Amino acid sequence: MSRVAEHAGAAPAPPPLRRNRDFLLLWSGSAVAIIGSTASTVAYPLLVLAVTGSPSAAGLVGFVVLLPALVFQLPAGILVDSWNRKRVMMWCDGLRAAGAASVVLALLLGELRLAHVMVVGFVEGTLTVLNGLASTAAVPNVVHPSQLSAALAGNEARGRAATMIGTPLGGILFGVGRAVPFVLETFAYLVSLATLLGIRKDFQTARPGERAGAGPSGDAAKESRRTRVRRQAGRMAEGLTWLWRQPLLRTTALLVAGSNLLFRALFLLMIVLLAEEGAGPAAIGVLVGVAGGCGMLGALVAGRIGRTLRMNSLVIGANWVWALLMCVLAFGGGLWPAAIAYTAMWFVGPIWNVAVGTYQLAVTPDELRGRVLSASSLLANGALSLGALAGGLLLDGFGVRAAAAVLAGWMVLMALAATFSRPVRRATMTAITAPAEPAPAPAEPRRTPAGASGAGSDAPR
Repeated sequence: MSRVAEHAGAAPAPPPLRRNRDFLLLWSGSAVAIIGSTASTVAYPLLVLAVTGSPSAAGLVGFVVLLPALVFQLPAGILVDSWNRKRVMMWCDGLRAAGAASVVLALLLGELRLAHVMVVGFVEGTLTVLNGLASTAAVPNVVHPSQLSAALAGNEARGRAATMIGTPLGGILFGVGRAVPFVLETFAYLVSLATLLGIRKDFQTARPGERAGAGPSGDAAKESRRTRVRRQAGRMAEGLTWLWRQPLLRTTALLVAGSNLLFRALFLLMIVLLAEEGAGPAAIGVLVGVAGGCGMLGALVAGRIGRTLRMNSLVIGANWVWALLMCVLAFGGGLWPAAIAYTAMWFVGPIWNVAVGTYQLAVTPDELRGRVLSASSLLANGALSLGALAGGLLLDGFGVRAAAAVLAGWMVLMALAATFSRPVRRATMTAITAPAEPAPAPAEPRRTPAGASGAGSDAPR
């Protein structure tokens, strides 16, 4: 066969992401929504303090807003795998916009109550969990498989940049007027809804017995109603079981949980350290802003690094870099070494997220993606809440320097665990190159008893 014929028969290269209309709409709409959501997250405690004058009430609202991230991760994963993901996201944006608008209206009428804020915050937090899982699970269906890592790197950069913008913006707009941050939030969700309306591609593959993007068949819906509790519990367990039976994904999920435990405690430790050194809130904001910028740089080079390093080198190397920087922070002997080490730690996170996230999305069957993502997110978010508690206890019991030494020791243990983990050592593929075929889905998942799904190992043989 001639070279011309060979080239003629080759599949055309996909257009670059910057020309992928559907991905750009999904990316930009989510960016605007994150800015609005972050601004309101800052404004909620300020609003409660202004209305009630009670720090405990502000803390209660903050707890209620974050509670859905722990309580509803697994149920949200079931819904994301069962329902039309695009419609889920559209309903989430519409309802979140309505909730923010209700706060604006109550403020304008002078009728805002603490219970109102708590209900809106809880509902918004629940919808944000659902929206986030649906958005992430949709990415492999919107971009070409060869561009998955680049898309996730773009999402990493988007999230960090939007958070950097939204955090100070929430405080600034609240100073202009109490209702202004929530006006921005309402507008942001409506913009996100408009971008979703313009996306043509389905956000999931067709399920057996249904069209792509459609809901369950009538028989499946009737069966689900008859055995709702038992079947939904079984479906929830499928995601957890599938994740646990994939050695590399299981190990990286546990490593993420362990490092998140440290990072949440470390955030509190840095605030206390800066305060002890005489730094004010502005200095803390500057440090977080610089660290966020460092994280954006990590997101920009994540794809290039992932194409260069093998997965085992990246996983082990990232944990040892964090361990080394944590030792510098704990034993460097001053504020500046601690601040530089803390900032540098943010650079590594996006590189890890893009590589591991690409692998997870590539090997997880589409019909399980929502539940597997929710299972890994539950581990990560649970570790964050425990880390906040552990950080406070360490600081109260031992002081800043001793607490930093304990956290450094913990990170060294995490690095050693990664180094000696057999699934990690055997992961010799390039970090952002996923296996050619996804791991098999559980046989007839809708009929499998809770926790009994079967799947092959994703560890390279």
